[in-house]
Amino acid sequence: MTQDQNETAGSERGSLSRRTVLATMGALPVLAATTSVLGASEAAAATAVIDPSAPRQTIRGFGGMAHAAWIGDLTAAQRDTAFGAGEGRLGFSVLRIPVPENQADWSRDLATARRAIELGATVIASPWNPPANMVETFVRGSQTDAKRLRYNMYGAYAQHLNAFNDFMRNNGVNLYGISVQNEPDYAHDWTWWTPAELVRFLRENAGSIGTRVIAPESFQYLKNISDPILNDSAALANVDIIGAHLYGTSFANFPYPLFKQKGAGKELWMTEVYYPNSSDSADLWPQALDVGEHIHRAMVDAEFQAYIWWYIRRGYGPMREDGQISKRGAVMAHFARFVRPGYVRIEATANPASNVYVSAYRGGDSTVVIVAVNKGTSAVSQQFTLANSTAAGVSSWLTDASRNVAPQGTTGVSNGSLTVTLPARSMMTFVTGVSPGPSPSPSPSGGTGPCRVAYTMSSWNNGFTAGISITNTGTSTINGWTLGFTLPPGQTITSGWNATYTPSSGQVSARNVGYNGTLAPGATIDIGFQATHTGDTAEPTAFTLNGVPCTVV
Repeated sequence: MTQDQNETAGSERGSLSRRTVLATMGALPVLAATTSVLGASEAAAATAVIDPSAPRQTIRGFGGMAHAAWIGDLTAAQRDTAFGAGEGRLGFSVLRIPVPENQADWSRDLATARRAIELGATVIASPWNPPANMVETFVRGSQTDAKRLRYNMYGAYAQHLNAFNDFMRNNGVNLYGISVQNEPDYAHDWTWWTPAELVRFLRENAGSIGTRVIAPESFQYLKNISDPILNDSAALANVDIIGAHLYGTSFANFPYPLFKQKGAGKELWMTEVYYPNSSDSADLWPQALDVGEHIHRAMVDAEFQAYIWWYIRRGYGPMREDGQISKRGAVMAHFARFVRPGYVRIEATANPASNVYVSAYRGGDSTVVIVAVNKGTSAVSQQFTLANSTAAGVSSWLTDASRNVAPQGTTGVSNGSLTVTLPARSMMTFVTGVSPGPSPSPSPSGGTGPCRVAYTMSSWNNGFTAGISITNTGTSTINGWTLGFTLPPGQTITSGWNATYTPSSGQVSARNVGYNGTLAPGATIDIGFQATHTGDTAEPTAFTLNGVPCTVV
């Protein structure tokens, strides 16, 4: 992404060459608002089947970019609007910040990053350029002053990224990950990397970086940039998140079969986009519904685990310059506020009617979230059926031409089915709690039963991340839980998600947080943490849930 000084004719993708590239590759269309109505009667739709027992990808969150150097920092109130999850908030759970090339500028986005962390968000960082002393110029086609990282500076550049990670951690921000390079394949205004150079850096240098490594962040999700990483086992071992941008990417190119084949244990993130353009107001309706379809396809077709907008506060962004949530922002909030980090996308009928898009997600506390977009000009009578589950009531929220994420109250569920009206040109989110099979009788607070734990670990030279899946294999609901385990000597937790960890080493107790304290029979909660180690990367061998030993798989 480039700064505002490069804006031309209202476009913020920057230089003429960028606009030319998008035009020649098929830039995404701008939809004009229209007031025509094709009839007031409701159209019937096929039943949308939601199956909480059929998991897909784990969701890490939805968010946006803060870049104080280019557009000014978010105010304190704007930070709360962006990362708060209550009514009138965006509910963002991911913040992306830049890695300045000069160490003197490293604190520029610190205040926003700290507040995001306080509100439960994850923070990642991307560099546009290495320090100037590490860069050389070369001729690239017609560009005579193209920049690239000098080969003899690869090690120093890894140290630079690691130093930024250390700086942020020492100032209260544990980065979830750091990128090697923002848009290495569209770098007219920053630093170019070839696929071979990325592979070399990942193979030889990225292993020394003390947090998750993100690459390649291709500007258009071009697979020829990421394929070489997936096809090189040594490079792939040192990358944790395959990152992509979606500027002008057609929906047909959203799926990534090679990642599904070779990306086991890695995450897949969409780390930057605006859609459908940066020239129109974010309040243009129904154009803002395009964002809803775009996120739907990013979750369902591409199976991304995160979706990150460009500038959080901008005239075309989720938050207007006055700090108010825009229509595009309201559409994003239908996902961000309700589909929280650690939720898992589950199988759902994705397109039950023309112009209707449905996706569904399951929280570890047996919450099910359904997000429905109706881009059509007629209302749709939509039936949702929960497979292999039961539910009582469903709460819903609506955005249309006149309302933004407006609460619509609670609706009953009959025999696992719910029929609702999706108004023309609208977006709705439905939230319910489910139980598998017949509804169980809740146990007293703190009750427990048999449990199963899966522990996965990804380590590097002095650190690691651990993911823990906790499943209630009993027949009673657990209301409030504590997972106990012992870390080997030298392992110390530095940050965690979806649980509170005390102490940071030795015999650890991981306690539920406010939104995931209920664990129904058959339900699974995903928690995790990042830690340092002094050489011992052994895994805990035993776990207890509320004092009862668990099966370890």
